[in-house]
Amino acid sequence: MSFALTKGTPVNLKSALIVVLVCIAYLVASYFLVGFKTDQLVLTGIFCTAYFLSSITRKFILGFSIFIVYWIIFDYMKAFPNYNYNPVSIANLYHAEKYLFGLNAGTMVLTPNEYWWLHHVSFLDVITGIFYLCWIPVPLAFAGYLFFTNRHQFLRFSLTFVTVNLLGFVVYYVYPAAPPWYVHFNGFQFHAGTPGNTAGLARFDAFFKINVFKSIYAKGSNVFAAMPSLHSSYPVIVLYYGLKNRLGIINIFFATVMVGIWFAAVYTSHHYMLDVLAGIVCAIMGIVIFNLISTRYKPLRNALYKYEAVIQ
Repeated sequence: MSFALTKGTPVNLKSALIVVLVCIAYLVASYFLVGFKTDQLVLTGIFCTAYFLSSITRKFILGFSIFIVYWIIFDYMKAFPNYNYNPVSIANLYHAEKYLFGLNAGTMVLTPNEYWWLHHVSFLDVITGIFYLCWIPVPLAFAGYLFFTNRHQFLRFSLTFVTVNLLGFVVYYVYPAAPPWYVHFNGFQFHAGTPGNTAGLARFDAFFKINVFKSIYAKGSNVFAAMPSLHSSYPVIVLYYGLKNRLGIINIFFATVMVGIWFAAVYTSHHYMLDVLAGIVCAIMGIVIFNLISTRYKPLRNALYKYEAVIQ
């Protein structure tokens, strides 16, 4: 038995029931883990609408379910704060940054974050804010481009993205770390449940008299997840697949965004240079690991072929 919301796009009844049950299970789990939020209804509404609307929207949402799973895992991290499992590195990371990358300022030695906090300028406030706004839209836009032009590459890009994130999440729990702004506002004392902070990005909001970054960081899953900087990982993945797909001049844009995000992470005091370097390493490791297991591990290779057939 099948039915359709639009002519010519039948949906198997069993598949429809599975989709509905999965959405209900997600809402129930979310309620108990992180509490009810309207975002959850919006997400399930978008998923169900896309799934039942037409064949192409169904394939699209099934393909992008990879990113939805990532978002759900990230959101659920709120229920399991990493500082409950390992001590948070605050002073040690700060002093390591100062030792390796410290800048002399008279009689003092400043971390790069501290230097830019004292020497920020409006032009850089705006530019770094723009770059930081690219950290999710650019990967998602690129994924959308690959979906409509090369679904084989789309699937591998998406799964590489998730692989890198999972590696980063593991480090978050093994080595909880405070961001530079935490030291600026709180010193070296640990305070559980510290809310997110826009730090240097507040200057972007103030310049345009908006609350873009304030609204984003109010929803942060964990303040003590600065190492590695996944903001710095994402543009590496994008550039890698851009080069792999020979996108020409577009790769210059990707490279510019990548370097811009790296600088913005430090300039706005959201990450140390060590965090950025760790993010780059995490991205490279994720790319290598996915390429190895997707080519050498036959069960995964077969699963990828099946998944690709579903979204073709």
